[in-house]
Amino acid sequence: MSSEIRLAFAHPSERSEATADTTPLDRISLRDHIVEVEIGAFQAERGVTQRICFNVVVEVQPLTGPIDDDVDRILSYDRVTEAIAGALADERLNLLETLAERVAERILLEPQATRAFVRIEKLDRGPGALGVEIVRSAKMLTAAPEEEITTVRPELLYLSNEAIASPHLKKWIDQLEKSGRPLVFCVGASDTRAPQINHRMTQRRIDLLAIEQNAWVLASKDDRCVVVSTRTELDWAMKNGQSSVWAPSKIVLDAVDGPSAQPRDAVALAAWFAATLGAREMVVIGAELPSEASVPLRHVSADAEVW
Repeated sequence: MSSEIRLAFAHPSERSEATADTTPLDRISLRDHIVEVEIGAFQAERGVTQRICFNVVVEVQPLTGPIDDDVDRILSYDRVTEAIAGALADERLNLLETLAERVAERILLEPQATRAFVRIEKLDRGPGALGVEIVRSAKMLTAAPEEEITTVRPELLYLSNEAIASPHLKKWIDQLEKSGRPLVFCVGASDTRAPQINHRMTQRRIDLLAIEQNAWVLASKDDRCVVVSTRTELDWAMKNGQSSVWAPSKIVLDAVDGPSAQPRDAVALAAWFAATLGAREMVVIGAELPSEASVPLRHVSADAEVW
């Protein structure tokens, strides 16, 4: 077996040594760290957990002077496992590649770290281990242009079916746009009953899709309202003055700490979403306010021309 092929399947520590330059570096490693998590792009991987195995090697600058047995002077192994746990806690992911990138980025934020080798393998998807391995350096992070971090707090509005059909809809949007704040609209399902089946997870998807159908109905009423399904689309829209209509399936199903509210309780689901966005308030037009919410609530009648 050639050395290239052997290194391709070797532990990341061997690849680290083989690709090192002349600068002396220390290495810490995490071997065979197994976590059960829900991950994957296939439908069969949703709603179930599977074992994934992490092997990580971090190259660090050697310490100058005596260590003095001081844990605060070294890069702790806990930082590596915390990087894994943090990346898994952010949101449900489809791709191991995405997870590996996020783990590496978190590790390389540590001042001692210079390069990170991250290998992740799925252990339950076939007779062997299926995985990816990436190498990232701290230089790659520092070379990236720094983006200005701003907190955008949108105005979130829940529209009942009566409100969607209201002749005042365009006036409401005109009025709201004058505030200069980003607008995010949420809706429930239409009055037409969605198919009912005796399977909880599938019914949840059907109910979410029923909301999305109604989101497109709202979007057809005014060209300023654009249906969005991902947080990336929504963040862009809020920064660029686009009014958005939330299609909830992807964000709800991918949430690690998802909503307790079911899609049939669409107002409560919208309140959960408002909280995740850090919305200034949630205005509910033509529907009852939810019993609980962690954002300020305001009720408006569907008959109101302005408010």
